[in-house]
Amino acid sequence: MVNQTSLRLVFIMAFFCSVLNSNGQQDTATHNGFFPDTLNKKRLTGVIIAQSAVYAGAITGLSALYYKDYKRSSFYFYNDNDSWLQMDKMGHVFASYYLSQVMHLSYRWAGVERRKAILFGSLLSYTFQLNIEILDGISSKWGFSWGDIAANTAGCLLFAGQQLAWDEQRFVVKYSWHPTDYPQYNPNILGSTVLENLWEDYNGMTFWLSGNISSFLPEKSKFPKWLNVAIGYGGEGLAANTDQFLQYRQFFFSLDVDLNRIPTRSKSLKALFALLNLLKIPFPAIEYNTLGQFRFHYIYF
Repeated sequence: MVNQTSLRLVFIMAFFCSVLNSNGQQDTATHNGFFPDTLNKKRLTGVIIAQSAVYAGAITGLSALYYKDYKRSSFYFYNDNDSWLQMDKMGHVFASYYLSQVMHLSYRWAGVERRKAILFGSLLSYTFQLNIEILDGISSKWGFSWGDIAANTAGCLLFAGQQLAWDEQRFVVKYSWHPTDYPQYNPNILGSTVLENLWEDYNGMTFWLSGNISSFLPEKSKFPKWLNVAIGYGGEGLAANTDQFLQYRQFFFSLDVDLNRIPTRSKSLKALFALLNLLKIPFPAIEYNTLGQFRFHYIYF
């Protein structure tokens, strides 16, 4: 399934993630009391109840609303790996990565041991996405996609691997979007409003892997701790008339800012930075596309 529902959920849950992140981005936050040294059973109970409610509500809502217009079928597989120039797969990576982060932070806030919190958070993110795939598998419209499963796995492992290795995220998955002309030609698929375009028009989306340079340098280095380099992936001509528009892939190189690494004592600013850190900061960018073209963008988002 094109992962628009998961993208919506990620941005909603990212709000809660930003509140947690405002108190501690790394497990060094244990030392200032934000992550308890021992299990807080009351917090853990609250986390489990909240996660269960969100999980049940999301799955029930999808079953009742998203799939209601499509007939149920016997479980079947569908290979959609050639669709959307794999932009939908990038959406799955993005969603799984941030859902893992939200789950992990909530468990650490409840005092769950570091490795267990990473494991539980990543597995819960994976399970949620797996259930969506199962719903796809019994929908006549979609079908169970191994490509989606692979992308979900990649997103969870990207988060968990870094957290286990470094206790921090040195490579962050980010999102950017700009309006395009394509929705007017296919509003049923690409959206008819700006809000719908944000989730549905993959032509305007770019998914980024933003890497922090200073985290690989000696501690005493004076290199700006907030400065990142980013590589991006996008597509053009998606869900459009191929006789009128060319369909091609785009690859980008740009700079970025890890807002979580900007020093501030303000919890409000930390929360805002953590929330906005899902988004790639506009910078000049170099593009190479599969039409064989190099392009320079003075500002790209």
